[in-house]
Amino acid sequence: MADDKQKHLVFAILEFLQTSINNGTIKQDDAEGIEVAIQCIGEAFGVDPTDPAQAQTFSTKPATLMSIFEVFVNAQKKLGNKNAAASASSAPKPAEPTDQQKKEAEEMKVAGNRKVSDKDYAEAVRLYGLAINLNPNNAVYYANRAAAYSQMGDHPNAIKDSLKAAEVDPKYSKAYSRLGHAYFSVGKYKEAVTAYEKGLELEPENQTMKSSLATARTKARDNEVASSARGPGAGGAGLPPGFPDLAGLGGGGGGGAGGVPDFSSLMSNPAVMNMAQQMMQSGALDSLLSNPAMQQMAQRMMSTGERPNIQEMMRDPQIAEAARGILGGNLPGGPGGPGGAGGPPGNTPGSN
Repeated sequence: MADDKQKHLVFAILEFLQTSINNGTIKQDDAEGIEVAIQCIGEAFGVDPTDPAQAQTFSTKPATLMSIFEVFVNAQKKLGNKNAAASASSAPKPAEPTDQQKKEAEEMKVAGNRKVSDKDYAEAVRLYGLAINLNPNNAVYYANRAAAYSQMGDHPNAIKDSLKAAEVDPKYSKAYSRLGHAYFSVGKYKEAVTAYEKGLELEPENQTMKSSLATARTKARDNEVASSARGPGAGGAGLPPGFPDLAGLGGGGGGGAGGVPDFSSLMSNPAVMNMAQQMMQSGALDSLLSNPAMQQMAQRMMSTGERPNIQEMMRDPQIAEAARGILGGNLPGGPGGPGGAGGPPGNTPGSN
């Protein structure tokens, strides 16, 4: 047997269902089933919404079940927001390093700087890592470790540490300087430009970053020109603009009879002639002609008409090194490439 509280609730539910039938919320096709449900529920709880005496006793009017429910939902939202704010405020925050930990972290950093001076970059990385463990809230430690990573050629980790340094202290300009250097070193020149620009916003008079930014902009621009100029006279992959695609000189429309390169066209190319002159002046021609891989390639080309495989040739360290010297370092890793003489000034840790 239902008590009065339950009958209040059931009466309100039955009123809600009947109102939903009357105002069209419940489709006409479904109304008959709902009316049957109203009768069954009423009988089960001993409630009759059509009985005036029960209506006077159990009805919640002028409030309706929907309005009561809305009050409940709004109250829950407010309570939920307060609970969320309380949870956020009570969430454990990273413990602030003690003065002793900060002191030890500084000692690790100084030791790391000394290792950088000794060019023991792996040990420097380890020491900077210890400093970070002791005090993860100091951007300098991440930036110094990023520079040590760059010195080791581990530019992906240098990028990660530089980004972390900028996250810890967005106003630390060297975080962006290290980031620009690391991006430049992996050939991401546009990203390097963005990083240097951010660093210069924080330190406008930094001449090193100004120089690095100019170099990165030049590289980014040259990259765009090279990638959009693939065609006659645009150069092969990895070669400077204006240099012919040697891989296409044999066979096809780019060669002479029997697939042998058209040497008259080749020698009329100013870039080729300039390269030939540099080779003769520097002695690189003798070095190339004495290279077994070059001799085999020449023999195959003359006897079978097989076109040279430039990519395969460039895997030979001697040929690649000679090409770097001839082409002014435009090959990856050369003087004009990342980390070479034409790259941005290096970022040496230890100045912090």
